[in-house]
Amino acid sequence: MIVTVTLNPALDLTYAVDALVPYGTHRVATVAERPGGKGLNVARVLHQLGEPVLATGLLGGATGTRVAELLRHEGVRSGFVRIGGETRRTVAVVDGSDATGFWEPGPTITPAEWALFLAEFRELLGPATVVTLSGSLPPGVPLDAYAVLIAHAKRAGVPTLLDTSGPALRHGLLAAPAMAKPNAEELAALAPGPVVAAARALATGPVVVSRGAAGLVAVAHDEVWECAPPVPVDGNPTGAGDACVAALSRGLRDHTPWPELLADAVALSAAAVAAPVAGAFDPEVYRQTRAAIPASASGGSRVRTHR
Repeated sequence: MIVTVTLNPALDLTYAVDALVPYGTHRVATVAERPGGKGLNVARVLHQLGEPVLATGLLGGATGTRVAELLRHEGVRSGFVRIGGETRRTVAVVDGSDATGFWEPGPTITPAEWALFLAEFRELLGPATVVTLSGSLPPGVPLDAYAVLIAHAKRAGVPTLLDTSGPALRHGLLAAPAMAKPNAEELAALAPGPVVAAARALATGPVVVSRGAAGLVAVAHDEVWECAPPVPVDGNPTGAGDACVAALSRGLRDHTPWPELLADAVALSAAAVAAPVAGAFDPEVYRQTRAAIPASASGGSRVRTHR
């Protein structure tokens, strides 16, 4: 079972408009309401793939109750720790070619609530095969929170996949997760310069860097692997990175070789862009994109290795 951790979940609202015009009035064509936060998006994609998954994290208030209800409605297993504060909301405005996001900061977590989550997390490590640690930290949670969770998982023999930014990413990388997946901007914020050099400067283990339409680059010890989508995909890129984490977590569990792992992650990310909301993917785009990417470094130029 893959356990996805979302310490700062949200109720995601997606507004579809014809065009986003600053300072303008917009007529919203459709409104989608979904359980949100990067780790919940990972859990929903894994569930759609038919993978055994359990979502955990911190939920509070009426908004938190609504998030839990939506997850149950989708059939995603969850086990959250309740908090006194109100779970945040996020709003994504999608105009067909890109998305603009508005993220609330999240509630303040008390030391007692954090201690309660740590106890719950240690219990969940028993049946876990992989743990994903995704997204921002809410106020009140220590900056080394992910490092602490990685240390607990290591003691239990469970590999971790880290997807966050800023100080939480820096602290988490020091704990040596089994894999990390920052995007290029998040990596550059901590270590400016070429992607490969930055990844090696910050981490001792594998780092997969997402670069939007340019695809993925994986830095693993003395190897560098790259994979790009065969054609651009228009749509909502908000959940593409979370779909990538879903693919990587499944591959981490299955010990999938790098060429196949990156090809699958790129294809699933592209399929997520084609879906209308984060936490979902278009199965047909996934199938077509995956079939168009060579399955090995010798199969073509889209996946290659450098030593």
